[in-house]
Amino acid sequence: MQREGQVRIPAGCAISGIIDKSGNRMSGEAIIDSIAVMRERSNGLGGGFAAYGIYPEYKDYYAFHIFYDSSTSKKECEEYLERHFDIINLSKIPTRKVKGITDSPLIWRYFVIPLPTKLSDSQLDEREYTARCVFRINTKIEGAYVFSSGKDMGVFKAVGFPEDVGRFYRLDEYEGYCFTAHGRYPTNTPGWWGGAHPFALLDYSVVHNGEISSYDANRRAIEMYGYKCTLQTDTEVIAYIIDYLHRKKALTFSEIASIIAAPFWQTIKGMSSEERELHEYLRIMFAEQLITGPFSILVGFNGGLMALNDRLKLRSMVVAEKGERVYIASEEAAIRMVESSLDKIYAPKGGEPVIINIAGGGELD
Repeated sequence: MQREGQVRIPAGCAISGIIDKSGNRMSGEAIIDSIAVMRERSNGLGGGFAAYGIYPEYKDYYAFHIFYDSSTSKKECEEYLERHFDIINLSKIPTRKVKGITDSPLIWRYFVIPLPTKLSDSQLDEREYTARCVFRINTKIEGAYVFSSGKDMGVFKAVGFPEDVGRFYRLDEYEGYCFTAHGRYPTNTPGWWGGAHPFALLDYSVVHNGEISSYDANRRAIEMYGYKCTLQTDTEVIAYIIDYLHRKKALTFSEIASIIAAPFWQTIKGMSSEERELHEYLRIMFAEQLITGPFSILVGFNGGLMALNDRLKLRSMVVAEKGERVYIASEEAAIRMVESSLDKIYAPKGGEPVIINIAGGGELD
């Protein structure tokens, strides 16, 4: 039996991302090749991808990716969807047989838009209405789990090594302007299909390497605003914090980074008066969203991507550029696997966000 210290766990988990700043779409093949280089960071208990710009023909509709445990849960969920949404298209998500991917649930995809009468009666905006329906399904319909719910994007995840998961979902047949990937090495929670990364709500997706020591405080705080953390992993709460701060509080991603990886008070004291005033405000007003512990994350959103380390940079992350492409990964080798000749390569400082917006999309920071 191998004992502690005899097994190599190099900071556990792997993350990788590729985005084209011009908005040009690329094959999902490259992100599979990139994450495969870091196989030793995973243990086969979870892998997944988020892909943006992959559904141009349905870009105005929410793409629900749903796991079902049984045909009974599928029937109940579809009845709920029919009462609350106009279902434009539905089908099984295409997969292929891959060694190492077993015991798959039923995996279906629905392109939907809220029913006008239901939306009007709810007195909610379209995105809040959709988010609440997602939480309703995930907490009230046993055996049904919506793991992706954004427009013109999709999450694909499973139990297995990430490169096997990518082949299973035929990600090489998709084209998008941004892809993120995760190879999981779960330390505190079981490996299961719903627990694999990315975690997503609407168009926000998060892949994460690390461990949140403030999880219970963050979870209790975010659940005060109607979110439900049910997936037994600390990464889920990051996705909800991002949604809360960006969609509900209308903060920029630069401001969000200054909240979840806030500078130390001593650092803030040394800032200019204008900077100090901003960071003091963010730290005081959003203290409950401060994330402590080692982490590196990639946050995908419609029109862009953010990479962020914890403020002490306790997890590795490298950023590189080649023309209009930006590459981000836990290891440089994962970048050079798909692009050997780079214009620029560097490691961001702790708490220093890297925010990429595509031409004509995202936000200005």
